Amino acid sequence: MDETENRELKIEEELDTRGLYCPEPLFEVRNLSETLSVGQCFKVLADDPAAEEDLKRWAKRTDTKVVEFSKDGDDLIFIFKKMK
Repeated sequence: MDETENRELKIEEELDTRGLYCPEPLFEVRNLSETLSVGQCFKVLADDPAAEEDLKRWAKRTDTKVVEFSKDGDDLIFIFKKMK
């Protein structure tokens, strides 16, 4: 993520799926995404190891941009931007 994008990033929603396991995090993220408008960003926290691959694959399939991804211990932290 470049500096310009970071300054303009406004997270509209945050979804905590920690404690949920495949396929629940994916279902929760999909449901949240459907409520947002194009261009809106949302943050997702997960701790299911399968969520990293599942959510990245979902983002690619739905033209959702993974703006940022990081790990903090067992926590996976995603910031997505709805592109269409």
